[in-house]
Amino acid sequence: MKNYLVRRREFLADLTGLAALPICKNLAWHQSSDLQKKFEEIRENLLRLINEEREVEKVPKLEIDDLATTVATHHAEDMATGEFASHWGRDGLKPYQRYSFAGGYHATQENVSAADSTWSAKLEDLKQDTSYLHVRLYQETPPNDGHRKAILGSQNTHIGFGLALNKLRLRMVELFVAKHVTLEPVARFARPGAEFHLAGRLLKSSYLLNAIEVCYEPLPTPPELSWLRQRRSYGLPDESRILKPILPRPYVYADKVPGVIAVDSNGAFRTPVRLFKQTPGIYTIVCWVKRNRDEKPFPATELCIRAE
Repeated sequence: MKNYLVRRREFLADLTGLAALPICKNLAWHQSSDLQKKFEEIRENLLRLINEEREVEKVPKLEIDDLATTVATHHAEDMATGEFASHWGRDGLKPYQRYSFAGGYHATQENVSAADSTWSAKLEDLKQDTSYLHVRLYQETPPNDGHRKAILGSQNTHIGFGLALNKLRLRMVELFVAKHVTLEPVARFARPGAEFHLAGRLLKSSYLLNAIEVCYEPLPTPPELSWLRQRRSYGLPDESRILKPILPRPYVYADKVPGVIAVDSNGAFRTPVRLFKQTPGIYTIVCWVKRNRDEKPFPATELCIRAE
């Protein structure tokens, strides 16, 4: 019990530090206040650019999410000092894990871009370089257009921008956030096999909760820099359990069960959740939501819990 409590305090201390600091406390350097001011202007320029692109496609404009900007900045600086570009950080965490362990729980999509020979630290040069990095993502064509889909995703409502410059190595992170659900507070540290109740509400009563997926993956280990410098995509873990809304009697699903999620007419829901493995790992709880019956469900939450 003593060791468990010590690990819990250490873990929560790490989360507090990440949520409170816009710049990673583990980095040996800090970007100058002058550069930070330039980055604020660049963020405004990028937001304007993205919203113009979304207006053309007739999807709602995005708003800035401060937590996403903090998390994206942390990752951009990690990449700039480590001289790599990846969705993974040097701690082995993926984008949705970084956002959740910093205090968030909404679903995210991350675009990462890099330039290792930016012209200078002058504002106009940085604006030009970041605009070029973004447009390169926006101009992707199918089937390799995942970054463009994130930019234009109609489910996304907010965004955070991370920017970092180190020895003319520029790193840019666009962290898109989909806010369609509110969740009641959940402990982010638990024991393997723990059980608890997840409760929340759809932001619009017309939305439909399609299912809740409880995903599992082993605890991450810090990867080698050579691994981080290889291009690769990321996704949710393959191992998971699906929870479904309770059906009215006498109906049951194909697996002969009636469902476990209680959902009322106002979009409030509640369900028991079990961390289904007895080994340490990270669980990600995904609420799959539909804005109407004809729409394909999309992830609205990526709540991460560390079981150890």
